[in-house]
Amino acid sequence: MALCLATALIHVLLVFLHVAPPNPLSQQYSRQVNAWVFPLFEQNWRLFAPNPESVNRQISARTMHTAPDGTVQVSGWFDLTAVDNSAVKHSVFPSHTSQNMLRRAWSSYLETHGGDDRPRSERALMVQQYLTNIATDRIADHRGGTFESVQLRVITMPIAVPAAASGPGASAAAPKPAERYLPWWKVASHGN
Repeated sequence: MALCLATALIHVLLVFLHVAPPNPLSQQYSRQVNAWVFPLFEQNWRLFAPNPESVNRQISARTMHTAPDGTVQVSGWFDLTAVDNSAVKHSVFPSHTSQNMLRRAWSSYLETHGGDDRPRSERALMVQQYLTNIATDRIADHRGGTFESVQLRVITMPIAVPAAASGPGASAAAPKPAERYLPWWKVASHGN
């Protein structure tokens, strides 16, 4: 019992020295404090704000179907981001997986493909297929219809700096949105 109490007190003291403002005691014992705190008890904001966004993205998809007579039919754009936002807004207990699936898939796509939309590794191909599957499944669930290809469009809008944060007398210019069209990707035939 005494050993558990002593360990708990030492732990609280070391974590306190880690999170407290710099002082002579925490500076003198910084090596010991860091050895105890890292990596198991590290204090950071990732739990509360993992990778905070600096832009708003609207990810939309459209489909293409070739009819038996050879005519190509292209659908209008379907807003995948709005589906996510609506699911979060109208759910008492929204799923973090559902909220972040599309956003994280897009972030992974950017990391693996860069700006030219060319996969350079097996992981890049896997991420591309994952993003395609998300779009395909959501379109099939909400729109239905028959299609063989899907294309994504991403509109990126930087989050404007509030006028109060940019200083007195400064006028914040409205940031310009950027549009990115991905290539058409073949999918397993969906529909009747």
